[in-house]
Amino acid sequence: MSLVIPCVDIQSGRAVRLYEGDPDRETVYFERPLDAALHWVEKGATLVHLVDLDAATGRGENKNIIFEITRNLNVPVEVGGGIRNFESAQALLEGGVQRVVIGTAAVKNPDLVSQLISAHGPERVVVSLDAKDGFVAVSGWASQSELSIESLCEDMASRGLQTLIFTDVSRDGTLKGLDRDLMVRVRKAWTGELIVGGGVRDVQDVALLKELGIEGAIVGRSIYEGTLPFPVPELTER
Repeated sequence: MSLVIPCVDIQSGRAVRLYEGDPDRETVYFERPLDAALHWVEKGATLVHLVDLDAATGRGENKNIIFEITRNLNVPVEVGGGIRNFESAQALLEGGVQRVVIGTAAVKNPDLVSQLISAHGPERVVVSLDAKDGFVAVSGWASQSELSIESLCEDMASRGLQTLIFTDVSRDGTLKGLDRDLMVRVRKAWTGELIVGGGVRDVQDVALLKELGIEGAIVGRSIYEGTLPFPVPELTER
């Protein structure tokens, strides 16, 4: 495993974390998302993951804050949350975002992934597979599709996708740790670059990801609350 990526979730203009993806169960960590992003870069982050929670749930958007962050950071930024058409993805990419993360649209309009890869290259497009009880969750995790993890992985691979983020919705923001059996299942289903998008609690979870050959992890509450040290010792030994 090579990369631990701090996450800054943006809701109502503030840096927060949600419990099980519920927008009404938030903890505010920084009043200004830029301060959160700068904090993790100063600690050694080489990539920052931003999520526009308001865009994901249809409550609004935080594009100006995202562009403020891209202007002030000296490391790449990737952005997810509510990117459901080509125009919104392109605006982010042209505004300084290194790569866009497509979630719900990858299920409801998978051709969008193909179009973005064709226009901008596979290195600037990531798909976020968010799952609950083995099926893909959509619309800011508010509903569940009938699409299996394996089916989506197969379809995205056929479209030339290189990087997949997988999030177990039931564990995101809970500090419960990872579900080993589920991690094994996803690693088997996706042979490209795999990043786990939630549920990492401590160094034992990082060790599990290394054992399974999972390339990265997006971390939020665990580093904000200190159950996982950042930078992670296992990744700085070499």
